[in-house]
Amino acid sequence: MSGKISGYDVEMIAKAVIETIIEQAGVGENSPKKQSGVWENVEGSRFDGGYMVPVGVSARHVHLTQEHVDVLFGKDYQLTLKNKLMGGQYAAKETVTIVGLKLRAIENVRILGPVRRCSQVEISATDAVKLGVKAPVRESGDVAGSAAIALVGPQGAIYLEEGLIIAKRHIHMSPADAASTGVSDGDRVAVATERERATVLHNVQIRVDDSFTLEMHIDTDEANAAGIATGDCVTLIR
Repeated sequence: MSGKISGYDVEMIAKAVIETIIEQAGVGENSPKKQSGVWENVEGSRFDGGYMVPVGVSARHVHLTQEHVDVLFGKDYQLTLKNKLMGGQYAAKETVTIVGLKLRAIENVRILGPVRRCSQVEISATDAVKLGVKAPVRESGDVAGSAAIALVGPQGAIYLEEGLIIAKRHIHMSPADAASTGVSDGDRVAVATERERATVLHNVQIRVDDSFTLEMHIDTDEANAAGIATGDCVTLIR
């Protein structure tokens, strides 16, 4: 044995680390569940003329119609709950492989439930480079004219002529949060980070619904660039 780690081994190790982080989300010492007292003090509170918002870093994931679930996993298959998310959504235990037009693939991409009226795949810009595709930056659900992608499951495969996007960064808010900050659904705001790689992120879309919990969603590229992680807070500065 040479002692060298192959590229394949590196990828497998990285995936294992990511899966461990996902499994432990919400149970660590610095998680919202452990630090509930801290969240009560900072979430949605005024701060130096701004409004503090917790961050949730969103990894690549898939939304599926029931028809596509049936093709990928078998007729009348029901997705299995793994972790509950806001607004009645959840991370499913099931994953798929996504394949770009140049036959470059990313495995173990998580499915989010419940099923939707339209299937879509959300990735980062780095994922797009790996897949060899040009995915547009879009709001979730806006897939018309977006990139093509294939999905492979244990029982079959589907090809989406459109549906692959890079999700716009956005903040989920309840109507009460929106009233407190003076913003409305669809508004664009800026937020500031306070970490070592302090950054101002512009064009952050506001999304308001009774089912939402206050949280800004960014992808892994944006989080890495700003040096922030799930559980950190940013300041809404308009």
